[in-house]
Amino acid sequence: MSLPPARAMVRSTVRRWTLWALMFSLLVALLLTLVFLARQYEDALAQERLERAATHMAADIRNGLLRNLQNLQAIHSSAQGAREWGFNAADVLALQREIVRLEWRDTDMQLLALRTSPYQPNLFDFLPREQALPEIRQACDVAQRTSGPAYSASYFWPMAQGMGQEIFELCLPLRREGASDGFMVATYAMPGLLTELIDPDLRRGDIVSVTEADGTRLTTLSTGSVASSAMLRATQVLDVPGAAYVLRVERPRSAIGWLPHILTVGVGLLALSLLAVLGLLARDMGRRLRAERGLAEALAFRKAMEDSLVTGLRARDMEGRTTYVNPAFCQMVGLSTEQLVGTGVPAPYWPPEQSEEYRERLAVRLAGRTLPREGFESEFVRSDGTRFPVLIIEAPLIDARGVQTGWMSAILDLSEQRRVEELSRASQERLQATARLAMAGEMASMISHELNQPLAAIASYASGTLNLLQEESPAPLTLDAEQRGLVEQAIRRMAEQAERAGKVIKSVGDLVRRREHDREPVPVVSLFEAILPLLQLQARKMSIELRLDVAPNCPPVVCDRTMIEQVLLNLARNGMQAMPVGTPPAASGLRRLTLRAALVGLTAERSQRAWVEFVVTDHGTGLPEEVAERMFTPFFTTKAEGMGLGLNLCRTVVEQHGGALRFEPAQPCGTTFRFTLPAERGNPLPA
Repeated sequence: MSLPPARAMVRSTVRRWTLWALMFSLLVALLLTLVFLARQYEDALAQERLERAATHMAADIRNGLLRNLQNLQAIHSSAQGAREWGFNAADVLALQREIVRLEWRDTDMQLLALRTSPYQPNLFDFLPREQALPEIRQACDVAQRTSGPAYSASYFWPMAQGMGQEIFELCLPLRREGASDGFMVATYAMPGLLTELIDPDLRRGDIVSVTEADGTRLTTLSTGSVASSAMLRATQVLDVPGAAYVLRVERPRSAIGWLPHILTVGVGLLALSLLAVLGLLARDMGRRLRAERGLAEALAFRKAMEDSLVTGLRARDMEGRTTYVNPAFCQMVGLSTEQLVGTGVPAPYWPPEQSEEYRERLAVRLAGRTLPREGFESEFVRSDGTRFPVLIIEAPLIDARGVQTGWMSAILDLSEQRRVEELSRASQERLQATARLAMAGEMASMISHELNQPLAAIASYASGTLNLLQEESPAPLTLDAEQRGLVEQAIRRMAEQAERAGKVIKSVGDLVRRREHDREPVPVVSLFEAILPLLQLQARKMSIELRLDVAPNCPPVVCDRTMIEQVLLNLARNGMQAMPVGTPPAASGLRRLTLRAALVGLTAERSQRAWVEFVVTDHGTGLPEEVAERMFTPFFTTKAEGMGLGLNLCRTVVEQHGGALRFEPAQPCGTTFRFTLPAERGNPLPA
C-alpha cells in the first residue's frame, strides 16, 4: 500500500536529515579522534626524545667514571713514593671536579697519602674522616674479592652550617711488582656526577636526579621549571661494580600547539569536499556505465585477437611481476594462467641454475638501461622439465597518460629453428672432420713411411751399442774414460731422438683419431733444449748463427710437449731453409736464426689468463705476396720435395691449444713467425 504524498515527503525529509545528522556526528567524532591522536603522538615523540636523552646522560656518566678509573690507575703506576703520588693526585683532582678526595691506604686501611679537591676543601672538617671507614672497608672488601674496582653505597655527609651532600667511595686495589700495595680510595660527590659528567647542552631544561632503587632521591640538578603533574619522566639504571643507582630525568610537557586546530579545519574542509564529490559521483555514474559497456566490448575484441596468436605474450609491471599472459604463452611453458599471473622473480619457467643471471638481466631491463624493442635469446623450462630456446622482444608498456607501467614481451619458440641449425652444424662438422682426417692421413702416411724403418734401426743399434759398452767383459774396449763417456752420450742422444720421433708418430695418430692430448705445464727452456741438438747440427752445415732468447719471467706453458716441439722444429727448419748459402752474404752478419719467448698480454677476451709468445725470426729472402696469401693452404709448397702440410698442421696444433699462429716481414729482410700458448695458471699477467 502506497503512502500519501505528504507522509512520503515527510518520511524522505526525516531520512535525509537523519543521514545528515549521522554524517555530522561521524565528522565530529573523527575530528575529536584526530585531536586526541595528535596529542598522543606529540606526547609519544616527547617521551621518545626524553628516553634518548636519559640514555645519553647515563652513557656520559659511565664513560666519565671509566675515564676517571684509568686516570686513578695512572697515578699509582707512575709514582715511586708518597710525594710523587701526591703530585699526580693533585693533577687529577684539578681536572676531575666530581672527585673530592683521593687517599692511598695500606691493606690495614692505614692512611699513607691523601689529596683533597681544591674546589671543596672543607668537606671533612665538620666530621672526622674515620666516620666513613665502614663504607670504605665495605667497598675495599668487594674490590679485594673481585680483584677490581668497587663502589660503595652512597651516604649523606653533613657539613658546616647545616649543609651536606651525598657522597660515595671508589676503592681500587693497587699492586706493584706482583704484590699488593694497598688501596686507592676516591671519594665522589654525587652532585658532581650530574654537573661534571653530563653534557650541559644535553640536560638543559630538564630535572636530573640520582635515586636509590626504591625511588629515594639522592641528589637533584634542576635546569628547568619546577616539577608538576604534567611531567614526562624517563629512568636509566646506573649499574657500577658494588652498587646500583637510578638516573631519573624529568621534563615538563609542552603546551598544546596549533596542530589540533589545523587538523580540525582540515577535517571540516574535507567533509565539505566530500559532499561536493558525492554530487559529482552521482552525475558521473551514468557516464561510467556507458564507458564500461564500451570497454567490455573492446576487451572482448582484444582477447579474441590475442587468443588467436601463436606468439607468446607476457606483460610485467615495474617490479617484475607477471600481470598478463596469453594462451600461446601458457601452452609454450605448460602452465595455466592462474599459475603465471602474479608471479615475480624467479619465474617458474626460469632454469634454476640461471636464476641469478636472469634476475640481473631483468633488473637491467626494468631500470630502462637497454634499448626498447631489442630482442635477445634466452632459455625457458616447461612444466615437464624440458628446456627450449626462445627469442624475447620487449618494449615499454605505456598507458593512456603516457606513463610507463611495465614491459610487454613477445616470445617466440626457437626449438624448431635450433633443430635445423643443429642438423646443419653437424653436417658442417662432419665435412670439416673429413677434410682434417684426409690432411692428417697424408701427413701420417708420409711420416710413417719415412721414419718408421730408420727409427727402428736407430733404436736397435743404439740399444746394442749401449749393451756392448756397458757389458763387463774381461777384454775391455780400447777406449779411455772420456771417449767412453762421449760415445755413451751420443748413443743416448740417438735413443732419445728415436723415442721422440716415435712420439711424433703417435701424436699424429691421435690427431687422426681426434683424441684429446695430455697437456701439462712445460718450462719454455726445456722445449728449446729438446730441439736444440737437431737445430745446431743443421745450423753448422749451413753456417747459420743460432740464437735463443727466453725472458727471465717467462712461466711454464700448458701444452702437449711433443706436438709443440714439432711446431718449433718445423718453423726453425723452414727459417734455416729460407736462408740458402750466399743469401744474404755471411759477412753481413744476417745469417742468423733467432728463437725468442716472453710473457705477453692479449686482448680483452683473453685477459683473464697469462699467455706466452714464441717468436722464430730468420733473415732469408722473405715471402713474396702471392706465397704469403697461400701460406697455410693445404698441399701448397715452394719446396721441390715438400708436401705443403707442415705449416697448416702447425697452425692446427697451436689453435688446438687456444693460441694463434701468424707471420710478418722481418727487418731488414726475412720473415718472423709468432704463436701464443697459455701460461700455467697462477702466473701474474704482464704489467
